[in-house]
Amino acid sequence: MTNRSVIFALLSLVIVLSAFQIIKTTLHITVRDELGNTVEGATVKLFETEDDYLKEENVVQEAPTDKYGIAKFKDLKAMSYFVIVRKDDKDNSGGGERTEVLQAKRINKVTIVIQ
Repeated sequence: MTNRSVIFALLSLVIVLSAFQIIKTTLHITVRDELGNTVEGATVKLFETEDDYLKEENVVQEAPTDKYGIAKFKDLKAMSYFVIVRKDDKDNSGGGERTEVLQAKRINKVTIVIQ
């Protein structure tokens, strides 16, 4: 193999490997109660439009919070989402929760308080 062939092979490998490591637009929502404690087992729903949010239909994605109070969503559009969070008799109703426009190909983070 010539030096040129080796360099070409290495560059091709780097390009292929970097394609597998592209970060998708992701959202991590931390849910806290009115005392600031994280809430495990809450249901978090995302909606693209205010109308869907108000009618609670056409859920984009839904996820439970983990033991750290975090719900993780992947492969989202870089846009703003309406969010409903519920656990038992607590929720974020009346808050009109809406995320900022998500940054593309980043892990976006939001905290929502339920009462």
